[in-house]
Amino acid sequence: MALFKTLLLMAAMTALFLVAGLLMGGTKGMLIALGVAVVTNLLAYWNSDRMVLRMQGARAISETESPELHDMVRRLAARASLPMPKLYIIESDQPNAFATGRNPENAAVAATTGLLRILNRDEIEGVIAHELAHVKNRDTLIMTLTATFAGAISMLANFAMFFGGGGRNEERPFGAIGSIAMFFLAPMAAMVVQTAISRTREYEADRLGARISGKPRALAAALIKIHNAVKGRLNHRAEANPAQAHLYIINPLSGARMDNLFSTHPDTQNRIDELEELARTMEQEGQLMVEDTHVAGPWSTPVPPLPNPNKGPWG
Repeated sequence: MALFKTLLLMAAMTALFLVAGLLMGGTKGMLIALGVAVVTNLLAYWNSDRMVLRMQGARAISETESPELHDMVRRLAARASLPMPKLYIIESDQPNAFATGRNPENAAVAATTGLLRILNRDEIEGVIAHELAHVKNRDTLIMTLTATFAGAISMLANFAMFFGGGGRNEERPFGAIGSIAMFFLAPMAAMVVQTAISRTREYEADRLGARISGKPRALAAALIKIHNAVKGRLNHRAEANPAQAHLYIINPLSGARMDNLFSTHPDTQNRIDELEELARTMEQEGQLMVEDTHVAGPWSTPVPPLPNPNKGPWG
């Protein structure tokens, strides 16, 4: 199934490249776009994870530098029957995290410094377990490939807008209209693909991640904190590379509406409701671990108290 999804994604993105080439340069443009698509497919499969980590400003963190974090991730990875992923840190006040890698053996988990400061230990475990769930479900290859392709298509759209002028001819049958259409439609088409991939995988990663950590309510509390913090703390790297926003556990872009057609993430309150229902189920099954969402974590610094924790992020 994972292989089928990956091939389907590559085919869809290749088709978008071909349409882009047709709009920009007719038959020749389509052939050039095909060549670009083939190269992008090869590079994206082998190097997209490193490209994403570099573009997000992530740096590798050693076990000597952060032994407690490595111990936490190693324990959660063992519970998920996964190899130990590489760990990365992103210097950003915004709490957030994502996973990447073409398979579990080459996986990486990146967390922001804001996440380690603002969340407590149980909440950090919940977030890390959510990211490991993406690795176990083999979502990370699709997520990372989508980020690479969406960024490439957006770049093509910008190229069409600024260098695609001129009238219609045999090689550019749609003329300037085609370039304008490309500018608006290609990023939207890429986002539709992202949306179709992103929403269901987030719910599934919440469910599996909660079972890996045994603490669904801690993950719910983390989602509330991250959602509220995104409003006031910019993630500059994410803002500069919006095509990669779907990688994060919560949409990192400021001012993004969560319920619009092109949102890459499900509604946060809906995710919290699903986790609360899962917590009740796990209680009945005797699988719920003791959680304390009020004690500061090992990397925490004092932060202003949140609103009533029994309420959702909108009160």
